[in-house]
Amino acid sequence: MKRKSMKNAGIIGAGIAGLAVAIRLARSGWDVDVFEQAGNAGGKLNEFSLDGFRFDTGPSLFTLPHLLYELLDDDLRIPIRKLEVVTRYFYEDGIVINAFADPERFAAEVAEKSSDSQSAVLRYLKKAALIYRITSPVFIFNSLHRLKKLLTLGNLKRALQLPRIQATSNFHTKNSSAFSDPRIIQLFDRFATYNGSNPFAAPATLQVIAHLEHNLGAYFPEKGMYAIVEVLQQQAERLAVQFHFSTPVELVLAGKQGPKTLMIDGQQRDFDLLVSDVDIHYFYETLLADSGRFKKLRQDDPSSSALIFYWGMKEQYSQLDLHNIFFSKSYKTEFDCLFQQKTISDDPTVYVYVSSKLNAEDAPDGMENWFVMVNAPADIGQNWADIRNQVRTQIIQKLERLLEQPVGANIVSEQVWDPPGIERKTASVGGAIYGASSNSMFSAFRRHPNFRNELPGVYFVGGSVHPGGGIPLCLASAKIVGDLVGEKEGGYA
Repeated sequence: MKRKSMKNAGIIGAGIAGLAVAIRLARSGWDVDVFEQAGNAGGKLNEFSLDGFRFDTGPSLFTLPHLLYELLDDDLRIPIRKLEVVTRYFYEDGIVINAFADPERFAAEVAEKSSDSQSAVLRYLKKAALIYRITSPVFIFNSLHRLKKLLTLGNLKRALQLPRIQATSNFHTKNSSAFSDPRIIQLFDRFATYNGSNPFAAPATLQVIAHLEHNLGAYFPEKGMYAIVEVLQQQAERLAVQFHFSTPVELVLAGKQGPKTLMIDGQQRDFDLLVSDVDIHYFYETLLADSGRFKKLRQDDPSSSALIFYWGMKEQYSQLDLHNIFFSKSYKTEFDCLFQQKTISDDPTVYVYVSSKLNAEDAPDGMENWFVMVNAPADIGQNWADIRNQVRTQIIQKLERLLEQPVGANIVSEQVWDPPGIERKTASVGGAIYGASSNSMFSAFRRHPNFRNELPGVYFVGGSVHPGGGIPLCLASAKIVGDLVGEKEGGYA
């Protein structure tokens, strides 16, 4: 497709949101260039291969697939599989709970394996669906920072229901009132970690995440998570979007008047419109050099980071599913360590993602590829070499105890990412994966908006800005910016 003479937009970063907003702008008539410091697209949603094993590096759970499909031409829609079991949960007492995607089956499993009833689970999921219906048009698919967007008849009706969304309630307290079995409370508390938050401090509104998994369903692309990036890039290129890989942006010059300028390799590139898909802290600290705004952002509690071991395993483990959680004995201690002591507890919860369970090509015959993760604090100068060694030992001991099968001796390939490494690879300051945490009732309103009135023509997408992290919310941020550009820039959208 030939590029037309039209208004031009520059996008910084080819993460999932950068790709999505590039498609939306190109479809609306913009001439789009995307600048990415890495050698390929994807950002946190990426992949690498090691000794015959393929690993996804970032998000591993896929919900709300319509947000992807609405960006794609029909012939580019990749096949995805709806999961029968979303997550398999392992507890120290030997109980294993299969979190079936189907609400009735999930509720029956909980009733069989715990002291909580089937009706308690179904009641919880019904309330989660209600919260989603009230909040999603306002908090997920809408800008919170424009009165015109907020003051609609529909939103005014929803405002009357705001007490029902539990924004002033504590997530753990809510779960403790809904369930009696500590294991089930811990299972639902875990949903706070989906945006790097503390269930003992986050608002109960996060109950909506259970709705996404068990009422709407979780999915997996047949070729792995990176297939999402590949098809978005294909769509963008079909629309004549130009990608510039291994091309870091050095500086952003953007005033109220005139073009918006990117400095790249010492050269000036002018645009009518800029969209940042980089960590918002990195944008202000490094690219725009807005120290005042950056100082304000530093006042927000950072989200958690991660310590990830990518292991090629020479054996297969029938006990494991695609997504697996091995819970700690004390969740409260674990999160106190993360957010107060800024370290990893001696007994961390372990997440094991094995994409070769559904995509056999990801591992050699008879082997498996393990993505093994524990939540970690953002980097503030901890001794990560010592922490890595300590946690590795603890993980292996925990998995061997609960699986009753050798683990350490079966590791034949290994790569490790810690918070400083995540920062180097993704420019997420401190390795905080989701920018700010959601550890207060005002978190949704404190997230950086998708635009700034002081910077007309500059927009923001991605996991560190409104509405938040994870594939669905990143795609939602691109949708919000596409709508804002259509309103503000006139004639293009």
